[in-house]
Amino acid sequence: MTPQKSMKFRKYSAAILFYTLCIIATVLNAAETPAPSLLALSKADQTLSIINPATLAVVARLPAGPDPHEVIASDDGKFAYISNYGGGAYNTITIVDLVAQKTLPVIDLGALRGPHGLAFAGGKVWFTAEAAKAIGSYDPATKQIDSILGTGQDRTHMIYIFPSLNPIVTSNVNSATISLIEKSTSAGGPPPGAIPRPAPRSNWTETVIPVGKGSEGFDVSPDGKEIWVANAQDGTISVIDLAAKKVVQTLNANVRGANRLKFTPDGTLAFVSTLGGPDLVVLDAATRKEVKRVPIGHGAAGILMQPDGQRAYVSCTPDDYIVVIDLKSLVVTGKINAGKQPDGLAWAVRK
Repeated sequence: MTPQKSMKFRKYSAAILFYTLCIIATVLNAAETPAPSLLALSKADQTLSIINPATLAVVARLPAGPDPHEVIASDDGKFAYISNYGGGAYNTITIVDLVAQKTLPVIDLGALRGPHGLAFAGGKVWFTAEAAKAIGSYDPATKQIDSILGTGQDRTHMIYIFPSLNPIVTSNVNSATISLIEKSTSAGGPPPGAIPRPAPRSNWTETVIPVGKGSEGFDVSPDGKEIWVANAQDGTISVIDLAAKKVVQTLNANVRGANRLKFTPDGTLAFVSTLGGPDLVVLDAATRKEVKRVPIGHGAAGILMQPDGQRAYVSCTPDDYIVVIDLKSLVVTGKINAGKQPDGLAWAVRK
């Protein structure tokens, strides 16, 4: 083959490869978003994968913005919201249209830097802002940030909103605390006797509850009575009585580097992931004892429970896959490849 023919052949081969990749990408994104869907973030690839939980196949991958860490879906399952963390450097939340399978313009949080934990409640996106030591809410209807509340704690990281929007719970990693934020009613305006008196205004009170060092991942029990906090530096679990607003028990769970903690939907078990070990730790919620250590790889981060109580999904960040765990047998039944360094997971049910 002459040099000229060799050059033409290489150009032809490159063109064929390019068009083949385009066809593959088109086919991948041609599949409709299933309802329900599993959503998974890849930190290294900076993508959001939409996964069919029936087949465990990735039907679409979409840009997720810089350093995506957590993801949450709207109540109608049509949109996903992704926190762009950057260790406190970034100040955006990326929006993805799950039906059209496209990334939309970001939410600019202004001075609220370091968004991380997310929740969707009351029709709004709730988020933590680590660098601002605050939480806030964004209203998709008005496209405005409509509330900001300072915690005064270092690295306010994860957030949980009760269905009634009261109380709000956050974990504060470096302060080794949990914030319990409750709405109260107090009179405002002129002193008693003045006319007219304004209606009582809403106010918030914060109870700061000391827990173990490195308090990051936590969950509220399905009955709403307890908060379990995974303390990464101590390897312990702090059990908070919500009514008493204090730690009532500390479990020596031996889970150094604990990253996330999630209850099963029926509240019988608690799963704890760690980036510092090969196992997922399973605890009995009633006896507070270890049930099993499930080998899953070299470490893990995000945990998501399937709402019907059949499966759990765990992001094995160092191994670049997500494991599927059967909640009855507590064994790994599958793996999902959804990009490098998977982390945040969410469930989207389109209505």
